[in-house]
Amino acid sequence: MRSTGFDNDELRRLHDAMAGHVERGALPGLIALVARGTDPHVDAIGTGALDGGRPMSRDSIFRIASLTKPIAVVAAMMLVDDGVLRLDDAIDTFVPELANRKVLRSLDAELDDTVPARRAITVDDVLTFRFGFGNPMVAPDTYPIQRAEAALELRGLGPPWPPTPHTPDAWIERFASLPLMYQPGERWLYDTAASVLGVLIARCAGRPLEAFLRERIFGPLGMDDTAFSVPANKLERLTTAYMPNPESGTLTMLDGVEPSWWSAPPAFPSAAGGLVSTIDDYWAFVQMLLNRGVHEGKRLVSEASVARMTSDQLTREQRESARLFVGENGSWGLGFSVPAAGSDPHAVPGGFGWDGGTGTTWRSNIDRDLTGILFTQRAMTSPEPPQIFTDFWNHASRAV
Repeated sequence: MRSTGFDNDELRRLHDAMAGHVERGALPGLIALVARGTDPHVDAIGTGALDGGRPMSRDSIFRIASLTKPIAVVAAMMLVDDGVLRLDDAIDTFVPELANRKVLRSLDAELDDTVPARRAITVDDVLTFRFGFGNPMVAPDTYPIQRAEAALELRGLGPPWPPTPHTPDAWIERFASLPLMYQPGERWLYDTAASVLGVLIARCAGRPLEAFLRERIFGPLGMDDTAFSVPANKLERLTTAYMPNPESGTLTMLDGVEPSWWSAPPAFPSAAGGLVSTIDDYWAFVQMLLNRGVHEGKRLVSEASVARMTSDQLTREQRESARLFVGENGSWGLGFSVPAAGSDPHAVPGGFGWDGGTGTTWRSNIDRDLTGILFTQRAMTSPEPPQIFTDFWNHASRAV
């Protein structure tokens, strides 16, 4: 990759825009990274908590939420490269609990009003989020299936914490007691597929999910601070997470440092959103993808797997069901947003990447040789990008 610079005046405007959010009290701090080629420009602003404390720095640790999903998908594609999985395989071999699925006759149907699934769930269905279950993006108790999911504690007990209390085997057993919302392969639905994927990876790998991620991704990439929990000797670097009031914007603490939901290993290591990381750890992961699966001369995942991950996997109709999440120019690859087939390659933010509900965002636009990663502690209140994301992408785009 070529290494070129930025417009310094625009970088200053980017800094001023990000600092403005902190100065107005919208959040206590943030870390912004923009890069062309292998040269990152990193800006750490503010502090790790509203009451001050440790200044924000490049080794500050954030809950990255759904930026976990791309990492899990890379792990799954490594198993595909290894020949352990094939994309058209039914997942029944490794997750027999999900064999012989029933499907709701309609989304608002009672749980016993079902029809047989027309076919088995495949690995590709899970990776593309088309396996038939997810967030229908309505009020949490609108449909019987949502109320049943909540009663089984599959998502967690609050928005978004505490996490589900179940082990992976217990979680998948409980999940298997529910019918699917749609037929396998029919419709794109957010989130639940990634939780299923975490169980699938661990079973295929024959070891816990975090152990496999450490061996195949975190270790080789030097992602020493990326994990499903934060050890005691690193807790001082963990930032505090906040949720804004949708009307007033006032921040309420979601998770602190001592105690924190991340101060001990979870019962269920969530591939949907359970990791913590630092800006440089995540940049190392993104660089590997930009280098088509290679890190420091060593191939971690095949070029073909990276190409599949970063290309549009949805039909036009499925894209419409994902529009709230991926935007007008976006679609879905494997585990994250990608440009829709035939869309404007210069759209902002454009490129491939994803957002995390705790206030994290990443995109890499190959056409513009631009990557941006923003870590904040201000949780999102809807799938639509918050103002700080919009400001970040607009200024980063102008800096090229």
